[in-house]
Amino acid sequence: MAGLLSRLGRKQKKTVRAVVVVAAGSATRMEGIDKVLTPLADVPVLVRTLRVFQNCDEIDEIVVVTREDLLVEVSQLCKAFALDKVSKVVVGGKERIHSVLCGLREVRQDAELIAIQDGARPFLTQEVLGEVLEKAEATGAAAPAIPVTDTIKRVENGLAVETPDRSSLFAVQTPQVFEAGLIRAAVEKAVEEGVALTDDCAAVERLGMKVSLTQGSRENIKITTPLDLFLGEAILDARDGRVL
Repeated sequence: MAGLLSRLGRKQKKTVRAVVVVAAGSATRMEGIDKVLTPLADVPVLVRTLRVFQNCDEIDEIVVVTREDLLVEVSQLCKAFALDKVSKVVVGGKERIHSVLCGLREVRQDAELIAIQDGARPFLTQEVLGEVLEKAEATGAAAPAIPVTDTIKRVENGLAVETPDRSSLFAVQTPQVFEAGLIRAAVEKAVEEGVALTDDCAAVERLGMKVSLTQGSRENIKITTPLDLFLGEAILDARDGRVL
């Protein structure tokens, strides 16, 4: 009887899930606009990003990684908007991979799954988040993705040299979710070897790990250029029922 109760206890134990939100970029393509603090319908982009995880019952902790000059302001925003799942706001590194590592080192040690999210990707839905969390728990590594719709060319010296089969190409989004030990080891190794990756899946792929893809969303855009802000306003209007 005691053995049965022990097994039932293990089955019912909730997986501890944490999120590292990376918001330490220089926003060089935003023409002087600081994208994570820019308001969308009066709410900063970063706050919209964090709220998705704040409102998800499956998420236990959020660690925010930002630039040193934004440390105080981001911390104040988290308090002002009652984002109490944010346990730490820390300074990032020179490249994105270094910022991810800074965040991973601050995540609680009992976390079993760690998601890594772009701070400037504020339109993630609970549906997309829930599916990628579930897949990562089953497989160890997962990310949302959408099929590429444009024809893609591989270019050398300004000349198109190849047209890959579009049916096999997908645009990967965030959050990218991993077994905690796997992503920690993968990112540590990439940093040690001086590999500047822009995608967290690539870090675990370098270890020979396959990443499962789940259904992403075309609304799950990353605010990268000023034009994306206008697109973001349109997404909010559509969600509010204001047909454009």
